[in-house]
Amino acid sequence: MEKRIISTEVFEEEKKTENSLRPQNLDHYIGQEKIKESLKIYIEAAKVRQEALDHVLFYGPPGLGKTTLAGIIANEMGTRFRITSGPAIGKTGELAAILNGLNEGDVLFIDEIHRLDKQVEEVLYSAMEDYAIDIMIGKGEMAKSVRLPLPKFTLIGATTRAGMLSAPLRDRFGVVSHMEYYTIEELKTIIEQSAKLLHVEIDEEGALEMARRSRGTPRLANRLLRRVRDYAQVRFDGTINRDVAKSALDLLDVDQDGLDLNDRNILLTIIDKFGGGPVGLDTLAAALGEDSGTIEDVYEPYLVKNGFINRTPKGRVATDLAFSHFNRSRQT
Repeated sequence: MEKRIISTEVFEEEKKTENSLRPQNLDHYIGQEKIKESLKIYIEAAKVRQEALDHVLFYGPPGLGKTTLAGIIANEMGTRFRITSGPAIGKTGELAAILNGLNEGDVLFIDEIHRLDKQVEEVLYSAMEDYAIDIMIGKGEMAKSVRLPLPKFTLIGATTRAGMLSAPLRDRFGVVSHMEYYTIEELKTIIEQSAKLLHVEIDEEGALEMARRSRGTPRLANRLLRRVRDYAQVRFDGTINRDVAKSALDLLDVDQDGLDLNDRNILLTIIDKFGGGPVGLDTLAAALGEDSGTIEDVYEPYLVKNGFINRTPKGRVATDLAFSHFNRSRQT
């Protein structure tokens, strides 16, 4: 299956634009209200005490604003922001170099923190808890351990798989927050806000049409806005209304429920080839010519969350909602 317009990964060509659309403070950040209110309290308390903020862990599906919130925390604290990722830190020495380069109060953001090498993770324990790391100098009999003090910093970790975090690492975060999918109204506000920054004319109905198809994810909402903007400029007068948005998104194969061609293929395969299920994951993957891990990790979460598929001990089952989406009747 080809690259999807509704993929939650950041496309290389989007990185510059995505950064320009990110809010810079909590007051301008849309959604995640409970997390925002908690962070305001923690940040204000840390600033009053003139201390670094407790270490923070954000977990939840990709594209919901974990990196954006981390940057906002650094802005609100008035400190530097350093970004890296779990896979990018291959050796303990690389982590030591990053940590040693921090200043007092700095924010270090590690994306995909669940993918840290085990040895690297163990070095992080003392860094988070004691603000110090033990490094080995020399080799063989001449080797000795030296404790290197670190400035008091804030580590912000982000993961899409909280269950893959080890207990010792998870327990060292003082603030643990679960990122939720966004409501249609919140996505509509984000689209309208982004349209202003991109100098795009859009009406309320046009923004609402895109919000409905954005799968609860701001990253997708902004991507669809850019694609619909292109369509509006070439085929119309540049203004986005409901008809323009609907026409553009239909052309992109993103339907009214945010399903793309791949999602529909999965559902129709379960419905047409397997009578609605149950069907085992490996059997479904073989029928689709797709890797079972990709189906389970990439495609299924949205379909399960929104009630199109049920996972049962016997396999995957298409729900009544899936049948009605295609105007099909379940055979008895």
